Amino acid sequence: MSWQAAVEKTVTGFGYELVECERGSQGLLRVFIDRVPGQVYDGGPGEFVTVEDCEKVTRQLQYVLEVENCDYSRLEVSSPGLDRPLKKSADYARFAGERIDITLKLPFQGRKKYQGVLAASGEAWELHFNDGKQDQVLGFTLEEVRDARLVPVVDFKGRKGKEPAEPAAQVPGGYEQ
Repeated sequence: MSWQAAVEKTVTGFGYELVECERGSQGLLRVFIDRVPGQVYDGGPGEFVTVEDCEKVTRQLQYVLEVENCDYSRLEVSSPGLDRPLKKSADYARFAGERIDITLKLPFQGRKKYQGVLAASGEAWELHFNDGKQDQVLGFTLEEVRDARLVPVVDFKGRKGKEPAEPAAQVPGGYEQ
């Protein structure tokens, strides 16, 4: 069994999605995993990969890669991050309605890079974006895409709406009790 097949079988066996695996210089083997929506995990609820998820997959991969006699020096297992790459058709279907960055293999109307909202269109896909003048739609197939990633959304408004805690009483000297 090849190292790619061993990694994929192990990751999917735990119920995770293998987003990407790559070999780096000096024996680095990097594996990106993601949680499958609707699946229940030991590490607790949530849609994001936890440290416990990565640890569990790492430990199992160490055993599997040793048994399969795969040569590597370092193993890294992590989440794909906020700017998760979209590789397969299932990725595009899962993230339809989300903002993505897309790079085409060949330029269209003088440019290769676009950012907009992903939408399904039969067998193809559409990117709804505004070019600064008007709203436009770019139709594309997966074969035309060099790279596609989610646009990271960082929401710092999570604490808004909660009642502020009462300030602690201060004593002379500035120390709180």
